[in-house]
Amino acid sequence: MKFMQNKSFTKNILRGIRLRTGKLFHNPYHSVNINPVKKIYYKHLALRGVRIHKLFGKDFFYINSNELLHGLKEIFIDEIYKQPFRPDPYIIDCGANIGLSVIYLKRLSADAEILAFEPDEKNFELLEKNIKSYGFERISIRKEAIWIENTNLQFAGEGSMSSRIDKAPSRVTTQVKAVRLKDLLTRRVDFLKMDIEGAEFEVIKDIADHLHFVNNLFLEYHGEFRQNPELTELFSILTDKGFSYYIKEATSLYDSPFLKIKNGNSMYDVQLNIFCFRVGHRFDF
Repeated sequence: MKFMQNKSFTKNILRGIRLRTGKLFHNPYHSVNINPVKKIYYKHLALRGVRIHKLFGKDFFYINSNELLHGLKEIFIDEIYKQPFRPDPYIIDCGANIGLSVIYLKRLSADAEILAFEPDEKNFELLEKNIKSYGFERISIRKEAIWIENTNLQFAGEGSMSSRIDKAPSRVTTQVKAVRLKDLLTRRVDFLKMDIEGAEFEVIKDIADHLHFVNNLFLEYHGEFRQNPELTELFSILTDKGFSYYIKEATSLYDSPFLKIKNGNSMYDVQLNIFCFRVGHRFDF
């Protein structure tokens, strides 16, 4: 019996060593053409104009290498947008940034029709170059912000993932054209992605009566603690319109929330990835 226990103990030790060794040498970025050395190099690259990364054999244009690494991990490694699509799906991407989400969704469904919005001038230029580089068809891109009316808005365009509608205009804002999302929800939308840096609540309220057109919905929610009642109302709207949802922290802003000591200098207190879908409901039009 003692011999068997020792043998079992030894096997567990060896299994643990193999697992730790595997994790040590595992490179999750291999699928997106980044090895450990390149990853370290990218993390320390200065912001010096447009650079090129070979992604799936094509030129992908970017400026901020740390944002590139973040986007590649979230979209292609963690695959947060992965889902089954019917043939010929229709997708609206609100906040397409420089195009990683569009490329992922097109690789997931080659026959998808995608309407993508990106109001930031620098981001839009890269989005346009990247879509052209991949030669995708059935993609429409618009340099417009998503909002609750067709108007012009002040926009803090930073050429980054943090570009946003600015409700308190400053010297660094520019004016951009905004389009009312509700006017576009007149047909079945297989996937609606919304990453619009703080405008989510207003837009969801505005499109509530048209959410029956949407099958799957992704929201990256950005808010402050004082806006918690709005977040509660947002969940009520989603539930009322037949969605179930799953929540993940998009960015860890507080290690110890009771201490209210924020990590970094984010302007938000809450940043969530909210995955909305219909359970036990057949979606037909």
